[in-house]
Amino acid sequence: MNNDFETDDFLNEMSDVKPLNQDKIVVNKSQSNGLNTDYRQKVAQSFGKRDRNFLTDGEVEPVEPEAILSFKLDGVQPGVFKKLRQGKYAVDYHLDLHRKTVAESRNEVYQLLKNADHNSYRTLLITHGKGAMSNPPARLKSYVNHWLKQVDVVTAFHSAQPQHGGAGSVYVLLKKPSAPRRINQAKYD
Repeated sequence: MNNDFETDDFLNEMSDVKPLNQDKIVVNKSQSNGLNTDYRQKVAQSFGKRDRNFLTDGEVEPVEPEAILSFKLDGVQPGVFKKLRQGKYAVDYHLDLHRKTVAESRNEVYQLLKNADHNSYRTLLITHGKGAMSNPPARLKSYVNHWLKQVDVVTAFHSAQPQHGGAGSVYVLLKKPSAPRRINQAKYD
């Protein structure tokens, strides 16, 4: 009953209301579909161009120009890490970042580490320079130190021996490439 009373009140209040005159806008369907299609194509193309590089491009913890960089994951054998520190592993690839911006270096390091398994790289030498004259000092070195810790394929790294660049370079030990791993598993299973 209460509902009928409200409906009657509403109708009484609305009795003198007149509809507004509607401005009719004619939409050219072929034009709107073209715009919609163009927009959708641009959005779809932008998804393909998105930066998939997850390496930090923001601020990172600075390191000193002469600092020795050293990192290893748990499980890396002490003898393996010692040989890496001493530069006793053959270098599969050398990346020189001298005179590159942080953005350029970020892209090159990302591409190198992304393709390392495909290329069967195990040991890398990355020359970043000491950056004693840069402002802030050792900027690129600080980024490389941070980036290498972000990538799960990196198991260890250490500043290089003097003949390979010393504190201006770093040896990087990567996980074993998957192809030899599969061969070894098949051989010993």
